[in-house]
Amino acid sequence: MTEQAHAQLDWDEQGQPLSRTFGDVYFSRASGLEETRHVFLAQNRLAERFAALSGGARLCIGETGFGTGLNFLCAWQLFEQCAPGDARLHFVSVEKYPLARADLQRALDLWPELAPFTAQLLAQYVGIHPGYQRLVFAGGRVVLTLLVGDVLETLPSLDARIDAWFLDGFSPAKNPAMWTPELFAQLARLSAPGASLATFTCAGFVRRGLIEAGFAMAKVKGFGHKREMLAGTCSGAPAEAGPPWYARPPRTAGERRALVIGGGLAGCATAASLAARGWQVDLLERHGALAEEASGNPQGVLYLKLSAHGTALSQLVVAGFGHTRRLLERLQPGQDWSACGVLQLAFDAKERERQARLAAAFPAALLRAVDAAEASALSGLALEQGGLWYPEAGWVHPPALCHALAADPAIRVHTHSEALDLQRIDGQWQARQGGTLLAAAPVAILCSASEVLRFPAAAHLKLKRIRGQISRLPASPASRALRTVLCAEGYVAPPRGDEHTLGASFNFQRDDLALSAEEHADNLGMLRQISPALADALGADALDLASLQGRAAFRSTTPDYLPLIGPLVDAEAFRAAYAALGKDARQRFDTPAPWLDGLYVNAGHGSRGLISAPLSAELIAAWLDDEALPLPRAVAEACHPSRFLLRELIRGR
Repeated sequence: MTEQAHAQLDWDEQGQPLSRTFGDVYFSRASGLEETRHVFLAQNRLAERFAALSGGARLCIGETGFGTGLNFLCAWQLFEQCAPGDARLHFVSVEKYPLARADLQRALDLWPELAPFTAQLLAQYVGIHPGYQRLVFAGGRVVLTLLVGDVLETLPSLDARIDAWFLDGFSPAKNPAMWTPELFAQLARLSAPGASLATFTCAGFVRRGLIEAGFAMAKVKGFGHKREMLAGTCSGAPAEAGPPWYARPPRTAGERRALVIGGGLAGCATAASLAARGWQVDLLERHGALAEEASGNPQGVLYLKLSAHGTALSQLVVAGFGHTRRLLERLQPGQDWSACGVLQLAFDAKERERQARLAAAFPAALLRAVDAAEASALSGLALEQGGLWYPEAGWVHPPALCHALAADPAIRVHTHSEALDLQRIDGQWQARQGGTLLAAAPVAILCSASEVLRFPAAAHLKLKRIRGQISRLPASPASRALRTVLCAEGYVAPPRGDEHTLGASFNFQRDDLALSAEEHADNLGMLRQISPALADALGADALDLASLQGRAAFRSTTPDYLPLIGPLVDAEAFRAAYAALGKDARQRFDTPAPWLDGLYVNAGHGSRGLISAPLSAELIAAWLDDEALPLPRAVAEACHPSRFLLRELIRGR
């Protein structure tokens, strides 16, 4: 992953970027803008197709080679000019070597007429790391999913239906490794029926390869000095479906209305992702305000617990970190969040080894190893050890993020509304509190952490509660020197206002939420491990544990530490339908999964909800609206609520 994080550029005398790696231009020297409009917009008939998008419909464009983003910005500009106000554009693009932000700005400054769109792209261009990165524009009307990596490694993981292809990239002569039958087969696999395709080249082997993959291709007039180019449509059969238990459920009939149960981060993010797509949402919260439970801490940390082996959890964490980090740009810096960076200290030999593997596996823009001297300089305190530095991370006031997400006018927040009963009646999920109907809608999403188990339809899910307590320490003049979040077994954040947040304990035994002097003591022990100097600066030894302020809440986690995100099934009917898996785990089925129509879950985020919950909300919306998934298909399946039912069947339980 670390071979080359960003594109290496040279600039010609006209100020145009050239790829040093491929020795090729990013766009036509005559006019990149006009080339894009001729090759990709006109040959895919986008103006008329955008104009025809009625009733909140969506068009999905797929692109090989994001480059400077010029094609995306031109498509977005045309979409704004031609499409109805309720239409949506989804743009999925692959880029092996994304441009550094300064280079992107310099390249796009060549096109002043795109400035309003360029400014929005640059504002969101943060946290762009390997894997899937989702960027949201225009209140959710325009979505960009960037697949950062090699096209032949990323496209096979994509679950999408592409309506129009921009087959772009450095020329076949300069980058032959991309223009292969394997690529053309992936384009066909991902194409919606009748999908269009355009490319600037008319190389014979490209035309033959696309035809063999199932595209009907023709030569048409090229742009500038290129006499001809290729355009056509996909005439192939749709790709074979995977196993039915991970298939997309049928779209729920009826109005685009949903009720979301739980007003923490998972619930607020889910409501926001649906509202951005034109849904009307009722958000039910049992307390008197949003973010009163685990999402209510004064400071949460954007902490990336990663593996060097590219696990599903690591892929979720990197993608989720980028998505959340971009969301935070909407909040008030200093009061609601701080991009102060996070230092993960190497507190023993085993942790040093783990960190060395991570530093070798990820680009330095995401994390890099620092020694004790640099760690001290970054943090503002004398530290006894180095560690990993995450420059784009920091802390967040989670209630501020929850309130910002729930502020969409399409979301109605119902406080003091505890859904004790949920039943499907006449095509609607009805949530009741005693005899009172709280809300009803064709779709319901359970986002109430381990409380989702109270509903019979979700009782089969595997969730456990773990109590955690944070301590709130009054800042001192000396402690205010702390400039970054410091993590070891626990964490301590720079002050928000007049206090630091320190935490958090892990208590598997207690199931109450009363503050515990013993857990305050544990937290202060973690503080001394992190930084004896900071512990002294905060007068840790003299603090009265009985009167120390803090907060306790329950984390909700699963046996494999991945969240539960997606559609729910009737558990008994599922066991009956696929019982034969107990005898032969490779047996193929065409029996559709017994979905509970319109019922979904977004829960089990453990202590990393700040990173995983907002992107999980995008995944819920993608399941519901049949759109491109914001994560690799294998990661979405690893988070699927049916996975534990499936494992039990295969193990013969």
